[in-house]
Amino acid sequence: MERIGRNMEELNLHHYLHNELKCNCGKIHSTNLREIEISKGALEKLPKLIFKYKYEKICIISDKNTYKAAGEKVIDILNAEQIENYSIVLREENLIPNEVALGEVIVRIEPDCDLIIAVGSGTINDISKFISYKLSIDYYVVATAPSMDGFASNVSALITNQLKTTYETHVPIAIIGDINILTEAPMDMIIAGIGDILGKYVCLLDWKIASIIQGEYHCTYIESMVQKSLNIIISNGEKVKDRDPQTIQYIMEGLVLSGIAMSYAGNSRPASGSEHHLSHYWEMMFLFQGKEPVLHGIKVGIGTIVAINLYEKLLDSTIDFKSAKARILDFNLEEWKKEIRKVYQIVWEDIIKFEEETQKNSKEKVLGRLDILESNWEEIKETIREYLPSSKDLIKLMESIGAPVRPEQIGVSKEMLDNSIRYAKEIRNRYGLLQILFDLSLYE
Repeated sequence: MERIGRNMEELNLHHYLHNELKCNCGKIHSTNLREIEISKGALEKLPKLIFKYKYEKICIISDKNTYKAAGEKVIDILNAEQIENYSIVLREENLIPNEVALGEVIVRIEPDCDLIIAVGSGTINDISKFISYKLSIDYYVVATAPSMDGFASNVSALITNQLKTTYETHVPIAIIGDINILTEAPMDMIIAGIGDILGKYVCLLDWKIASIIQGEYHCTYIESMVQKSLNIIISNGEKVKDRDPQTIQYIMEGLVLSGIAMSYAGNSRPASGSEHHLSHYWEMMFLFQGKEPVLHGIKVGIGTIVAINLYEKLLDSTIDFKSAKARILDFNLEEWKKEIRKVYQIVWEDIIKFEEETQKNSKEKVLGRLDILESNWEEIKETIREYLPSSKDLIKLMESIGAPVRPEQIGVSKEMLDNSIRYAKEIRNRYGLLQILFDLSLYE
């Protein structure tokens, strides 16, 4: 067992897999992820990893695009080694990780399957991870695009009952990222991966502020892991336009590292904050309106810019805590419920029920947070300055790789944007920027 502090530069991805790390935060960090292969030709190592753990019947899950990108190759490689396998290809045009997709896999998966191989990225990974967890089956990931940081996480983001919800699951046994495949991924998916990592600026700040205001568990070591993922992207992101293999490898490694950080923390807190809440809200609204889905990381990248702009405005604002407390005392819960019914449409009951359970917007809790916020306001402002880049610098970086930077570029109207800033926080009980704005009554 190794005792660690803040410095982690000497560690590589494989180091995290085979050690229990006794952290200065008081916890012991470990992950059940056992194998990482990110290299040219990594797919050829798949049979060795199957034989190593003595799996006998493999279920390969893909969609019609990822089947072409890597699913066929996986099948050919397994067949060449006489490894028993069968394939489930989800053929919906715009695949959503909802009850329909989950149900199709449940119906088609065979009872003697002892390993699921998810061939794909975000949606396929979330579906496979959840199913494998529920059925107590190990799973591997064969990544087809460096598009998100959930490969190594222990959560699945699903849409159930029309509501975006994060479910506790488990990590894969192995992650295989063949650079030959990843470099051929659609450029918008690679850009999405960069957007997902850039969102860490906001979520790390949210997490730090939550530790100050609410005494929430916070680990500087895990934070440093996520910061290293950020550094990888900042140092290499602009080279992605050339599909440079080394750059693609760096991006994939950064995404995996961020996922391991979530696994260490036991939740998505180190990698998901207000920027993700905005993204989830927009995704739900697009679904309600029947619009084409937008890649998760693309939404997160734009949500990051929105959040940083809001933090910058917060710094420039003169906060009247006395007036803020008075406005909270006048808060009308019934009027809030009316707004929730209008904004959240068919899932409004779930949102109201969630608030009744958490009471995060109750006058008592808000007033308590405001007292602490007021006492620590100078520290909070300094923390914001320490953690965040300027929105202008971030926009410049994202535009240099061809990423959209404004909500309207992905179909988010001014009304949807305003509603998301005010109400996106209601889908999570997680303190951060959006809750701060509510507590301070800065929507008015």
